[in-house]
Amino acid sequence: MCDTLVQVNDKGVWFAKNSDREPGEPQVVVRLPAVHGDRSRAVRLTHIPIRQVPNRHAVILSKPHWIWGAEMGINEHGVVIGNEAIFSKVRNGKPGMLGMDLVRLGLERAATADEALHVMTRLIEQVGQGGPAGFKDKGFHYDNSFIIADHSEAWVLETVQRHWVVKRVTTSAAISNCLTIGTDYDAHSPELESYAYLKNMAVNDQGKLDFAASFDTRLIPKLAKAYERLEASESWLDDHSLDTSLNGLAQHLRSHAPQETGHEHDPIKGSNADVCMHAAGPIRRSQTCGSMIAHLSKDRVTSLFTGTSAPCMSIFRPADFDWSKSYSVLSDPSAPVESSLWAAHENIHQRALFDADFRSQLRQSRDQAEARLFAGLEEEERQLGDADQLANQWYEGQQWVLKRKPRRLPLSVQGLYWRSQRFKPDTRPTTRNRRLKKDQPAQKTVTE
Repeated sequence: MCDTLVQVNDKGVWFAKNSDREPGEPQVVVRLPAVHGDRSRAVRLTHIPIRQVPNRHAVILSKPHWIWGAEMGINEHGVVIGNEAIFSKVRNGKPGMLGMDLVRLGLERAATADEALHVMTRLIEQVGQGGPAGFKDKGFHYDNSFIIADHSEAWVLETVQRHWVVKRVTTSAAISNCLTIGTDYDAHSPELESYAYLKNMAVNDQGKLDFAASFDTRLIPKLAKAYERLEASESWLDDHSLDTSLNGLAQHLRSHAPQETGHEHDPIKGSNADVCMHAAGPIRRSQTCGSMIAHLSKDRVTSLFTGTSAPCMSIFRPADFDWSKSYSVLSDPSAPVESSLWAAHENIHQRALFDADFRSQLRQSRDQAEARLFAGLEEEERQLGDADQLANQWYEGQQWVLKRKPRRLPLSVQGLYWRSQRFKPDTRPTTRNRRLKKDQPAQKTVTE
């Protein structure tokens, strides 16, 4: 489960996304350089190969460590993209592109939001979506929706297999794990309306397809409380249309649905209605494993990532395309995931889950450090290195507190659940998936 939102106002374009996935799945932030004149004929995505292009843009990606693509990211031209899982009536598990593959492809191959939109829709039509998208749960398949933006415009793109609709964002938009575009789309895939006619789908008096009514499944979004999270994001956007800020975006990504206690939020007692999601068993399987916020203007671009689980228990760190600087949120793409910031922060995260005193001081000290961090980024002569140092100082302070009083996860139902979710680098596929992989025929490169 995930949530993504975008705001367009006179200060530029603002973007924010939480990536909710399996709680033991590391999500690393990597920076990849531009490529010019690549002679490779194909590139292997998560499940399939497709035709490679010779020239690609530099990107910063927040990505599940095992997936070729990314949940969200930004390229050197200031294009940002984030995706959402949507559960359509016609999805299938056949190998194809994951939504995360499309995020990376759009960022690598496009210099504007409009160009990214065309790259992605062309690939959707020609290659198609599909394949397991879960880390351990290989039966988890879905279609995707996206927010695509640069400093001057933003789009919502919603898809079902090889079909799509798109809507331009005029002021703001939010997406969650449900379809949001009905008959008010600005463009659609060439075969969409004829496909809908053959399937006797919902068409209005003018003969226009209602995309959401035709393709959305209601049960999974309802169980996942996607509509509640979508409403929370839309309400926040309405309330902050004129005073959007990096701090405001961060606070929204940390928000939780009200709890009956009225005290400080207890993550173990949360719900699927929380924008900042905390996994807690079979009914609440998703965990916010990474978060991103960005401000895009004509003069400059600012992007920040947590690189860790649970934004309410972590800090946002900057990263850009100054290759002379090595930011602490970035992981070496060739290094083992055990050495990543995400893996190191899990001790802090899991301690905070069950220790209210530690969690309270963590949040208080983080808010103080982050207030200085954001203030520095708003200055005309901003120093991203100083912001990174502030984040590191806070992080080292939490590690010091943790070492002084180490704590094991409790022997409670939730404590035992979280022990079972700890990342294990030697996780193997199930017998069924090994058999499927063995039986699959060799795949040819999909041409575009």
